[in-house]
Amino acid sequence: MVSKIALEEHFLSPDFIEYWNPTAVDLPAERREKALSRLTDFGEMRLAAMDEAGIVRAVLGLAGPGVQAERDTATAVRRARAANDFLARQIEKRPDRYSGFAHLAMQDANAAATELERCMCELKFCGAMINGHTNGQYLDHPALYPFWERAETLGALIYLHPVDPVAPAPVLEGHKGLRRATWEWTFETGSHALRLIFGGLFDRFPAARVGLGHLGETLPFLLWRFDSRAGPNFYAIKLGRPPSQYFKKNFVVTTSGMCSAEPLNCTIAALGHERVMFAADYPFESAKEAGAFMDEVALAEPVRKAIAADNAANYLGLSQLATA
Repeated sequence: MVSKIALEEHFLSPDFIEYWNPTAVDLPAERREKALSRLTDFGEMRLAAMDEAGIVRAVLGLAGPGVQAERDTATAVRRARAANDFLARQIEKRPDRYSGFAHLAMQDANAAATELERCMCELKFCGAMINGHTNGQYLDHPALYPFWERAETLGALIYLHPVDPVAPAPVLEGHKGLRRATWEWTFETGSHALRLIFGGLFDRFPAARVGLGHLGETLPFLLWRFDSRAGPNFYAIKLGRPPSQYFKKNFVVTTSGMCSAEPLNCTIAALGHERVMFAADYPFESAKEAGAFMDEVALAEPVRKAIAADNAANYLGLSQLATA
């Protein structure tokens, strides 16, 4: 069993359950309660699941949407800080096993930038997990440039996590099985990432760092097509480089919710294995299944070790765990 660092692992503090509840309305009651019990646990259940999967460290992020669904900006800022303090207290109990992603109130770009800096410099978090749009505002909006400027300066990884779209896509109407985690979130999150690229965010902030789960939300499969359609023969998008180059330079991806060799091999071929990292997506996916996949999928052993832990250790400044 190879040692692993997992990047997309979720938690809830008790006073954030109200924000999370709407995302679980379609789950059977038993599964919802099981997920909630694991989200709020930082002890025996979580650590046992990590041990069974070979996860030596989990980078914890608040299960969405959190304060990004809050309409009152002052409340969002206050509660985001409280969520980060709560997580920091949990990490203090097991600093050998847990690290953290900041939760931010993106309603206020300057407040989010200040809180990100506090979390990284004082609380020693690894970056931030942002749950898609914030009340309909996406991360390419010019009002958020002060946030991106600070994130770039800090070298923070901004992990873009799925969220419900502003409005359900009509093409999915009548097919409940395609909503949310099946396909809707992939389309929503992949489109959000493309907004960052096609909107020129990385020309303005060339060192910005963004993470995507689910092996890049299908985008590695489509890089050639993005380049061809952005070129002079089609839409002549005014960017400093082809879209694929931003994806290969500014993005990293994780294996969360994708225990399949074919998309993993595609992503490695498209981006290089150095930009692929492990995640289990606990408790919404099985840590045991994710761990077994990472142990058993056909890879050269140095590549397996890099994806499982070394890439994340080096990229997030956790190099002491590279040989754990």
